[in-house]
Amino acid sequence: MPIKAVLFDMFDTIMMIRRNNDFYSPALMRMYRFLNQKGIDVSFETFEKVYIKTRDELYAKVDASLGEPHFNVRVYETLKSLEYDYEVSSSLVTEATDEFCDEFMTFVYLDQDAKTVLEALHEKYQLGIISNFAIPECIDKLLETHGLDEFLDVVVVSAAVNKRKPSKEIFENALKALSVSAEETVFVGDTLDADIEGAKGAGMRAVYIERRIQNESGHFKPDKTIKRLSELTSMLEEF
Repeated sequence: MPIKAVLFDMFDTIMMIRRNNDFYSPALMRMYRFLNQKGIDVSFETFEKVYIKTRDELYAKVDASLGEPHFNVRVYETLKSLEYDYEVSSSLVTEATDEFCDEFMTFVYLDQDAKTVLEALHEKYQLGIISNFAIPECIDKLLETHGLDEFLDVVVVSAAVNKRKPSKEIFENALKALSVSAEETVFVGDTLDADIEGAKGAGMRAVYIERRIQNESGHFKPDKTIKRLSELTSMLEEF
């Protein structure tokens, strides 16, 4: 069956994150400073401890179902634990999330081949992103900032649908939006568990972009493996 759509993971596939997860401490500090200026009167050490505990408890609750609460929920629950009463949709909560996002964005850069590849593929296929991330708005900002949004027909972010890869549902959400079948779709990602397992489990063909050594696990193996996105253009003809 001919390929009609190509879907991509976001981070470490289309966009790279500098220095692994070194963004986390500065992003959390920036969010804390914003909240502190708005009257949240606790030390950073206290805030960080409560935030991490809250985040871990949230994910412990949803891990079995592969849920993905929006980052706003973390902020809301953290403030609640610190005895500050704000709604999850309040401007304080959403603006605090924006602060975290804006700092995180300074650690993200575009893969050297991404724009050229997306521009070329967009002439032949429908294109999209399926990303595990707790701030969907941040994904949109990054895609717009780097000029990739014009090549994409769908963007599905885990926190927007409350499902994260490798859940079948998040992949099916993208397929439905594009009106294509799994058999007509190729997914490209950098993780063997979330990306390759998830895409193959949903019935798609899967291309693994090897960014680092990973141990093979599960029942599914990628259909193809590449080292750079630039290899993808000609490879798709082989499907």
